Amino acid sequence: MSKQAFISRRVVTPGGVRAAAVLVEDGTIRAIAPPNEAPSDARVYSFGELAILPGLVDTHVHLNEPGRAEWEGFETGTRAAAAGGYTMLVDMPLNCVPATTNVAALEAKRAAARGKCRVDWAAWGGLVSGNARDIELLAAAGVLGFKCFLVHPGIEGFTMVSERELREALPHVARTGLPLLVHAELPGPIDAATSALADADWRSYGTYLKSRPHEAELEAIRLMISLCREFRFRLHIVHLATSKGIGLLQSARAEGLPVTVETCPHYLYAAAETIPDGATLWKCAPPIRSGENREKLWRGLRDGAIDLVVTDHSPCPPPMKRLGEGNFQTAWGGIASLAAGLSATWTEAHRRGFTLSAIAQWMAEAPARLAGRSNRKGRIAAGCDADFAVFDPEAEFQVTQKHLQQRHAISPYEGERLKGTVKKTFLRGELIFDEGEFPGGPIGRENPSDRKLR
Repeated sequence: MSKQAFISRRVVTPGGVRAAAVLVEDGTIRAIAPPNEAPSDARVYSFGELAILPGLVDTHVHLNEPGRAEWEGFETGTRAAAAGGYTMLVDMPLNCVPATTNVAALEAKRAAARGKCRVDWAAWGGLVSGNARDIELLAAAGVLGFKCFLVHPGIEGFTMVSERELREALPHVARTGLPLLVHAELPGPIDAATSALADADWRSYGTYLKSRPHEAELEAIRLMISLCREFRFRLHIVHLATSKGIGLLQSARAEGLPVTVETCPHYLYAAAETIPDGATLWKCAPPIRSGENREKLWRGLRDGAIDLVVTDHSPCPPPMKRLGEGNFQTAWGGIASLAAGLSATWTEAHRRGFTLSAIAQWMAEAPARLAGRSNRKGRIAAGCDADFAVFDPEAEFQVTQKHLQQRHAISPYEGERLKGTVKKTFLRGELIFDEGEFPGGPIGRENPSDRKLR
């Protein structure tokens, strides 16, 4: 039997931050003990004042494989994840070819992942036009839930769904008991806003911001809450950008609806007023909104109205960002941030008085719960996998390309000065990231759902 003890004066447990020895056997946490109670036959890792966080869980990443490994892939995406303190990713069903909208496509994804992953992973299935009958088959095959778009996703091969198509599919989603993750923007307000900007300067971030108004998100959230009330499925709103939606979501939960919501590091870090014209690395959808809006998102996290923080890591080859022309209309909308997401979030969280316990809740425990994996992931607790991020919350650094670790080292965080660095990452007790190095081979495993249909 392999015994280990991970000791720090700052172990971030569900009960708070405390001095402790995390006792591990064969990759599983067996107990949390006082620091001086490590077994004599255990291999001891002592980290002093460095914090031991639970390995982070990111339920919103685009690894793009199979089919678009030149954008990103399991090998490079999971390397960036390990560097950022993540130990489990859940891959979105679009941007790969084929999209994960049936069991055959899921098996193709599994084949593409085999032997490449440095962290654990799982897959979301896609809900698209015409695949309602695939929903329960995908659930039985092991996806953790489903993702849909209410607006064109910006890429071929994954269709948006109408209200009529949702009504056809939602009884199947409800039967699985798995969550439906929704890109909550409706095309009507976007189309109207964009048509009014026909002659506008698309190098201006202000033009792009006007093209994706708050109302596009709000109308979509209202629609999904209404459908959740009718069909009683688990609804999850992805990448909330507008703080104006928080009240709607709070009201839905107050009436007992099973609704959760996430936001992303870029909405918590950046503000529209500070994004220069032509800076298309900051383009995402929904867009980064005002500084005032950002503060209200932070208030939503403080109040518990927003459940989790995930990256929406969405990389692409550099030419797709139109860096030379700086055109926000034609540039790819996506921010690559797996290696920087924790530091960007902690930079702003620390400034507002939040603790490492909040980070663990937003970026590990709550995402693991959404994914149905909280029995093994996202917590430093007995019975969970020995997944840890060793984190220096006081250290400051300037982001350079060497920090990013993804396939294409482009990110809006390059050049930013952030607080908090990941020193080491452990997956089931094995060191997978060590201050810029990646010891050992790819030991990540798939964590499929084992949920039985209702």
